[in-house]
Amino acid sequence: MDSLFEELYEKYHHDVFSFLFYMVKNREQAEDLVQEVYIRVLKSYDRFEGKSSEKTWLFSIARHVAIDSFRKQKGWKQRIMDSFDWSRQEVRDFAPLPEEIALQNEQVQMMYRCLENCTTDQRIVLILRYIQSLSIAETAETLGWTESKVKTTQHRGLKVLKKYMEESGVKEGIDDEKFKVE
Repeated sequence: MDSLFEELYEKYHHDVFSFLFYMVKNREQAEDLVQEVYIRVLKSYDRFEGKSSEKTWLFSIARHVAIDSFRKQKGWKQRIMDSFDWSRQEVRDFAPLPEEIALQNEQVQMMYRCLENCTTDQRIVLILRYIQSLSIAETAETLGWTESKVKTTQHRGLKVLKKYMEESGVKEGIDDEKFKVE
């Protein structure tokens, strides 16, 4: 089991981290969630039947870990919002900007910001399909969806992403062809 686990970790930990990082947009939290994924892998590997690839199985676990994290944060955030004195305290955002997270070209930075406008399902599909390079079938298997649902969600997500990227380009005064989303 140890060698199997080490092999899984070595083979996929970067992809799992990358997926979670795009989902939660916080390096430390993504690292913690990767650990949670591999804890769940250790606990449930004996139940892995091999009906899907190990990679899709890992991404399925990572997806559930991310959703669980969002649910926990929602309650935590609401408690903070309820206890916050809006009349006396200042709100600051200390989260790094996408530009600080990675030095990438302007279009990738814009796309990263515009992903926020997609629903969680759309964002998961776009990340799995275009950042993790999973096929439609692998994405459907990872999410437990039909291929048709993946295609529809992908289409809608791309439509939202295109709209906001084009709007952002106009707002920033960029009429360059490279910002046109095809």
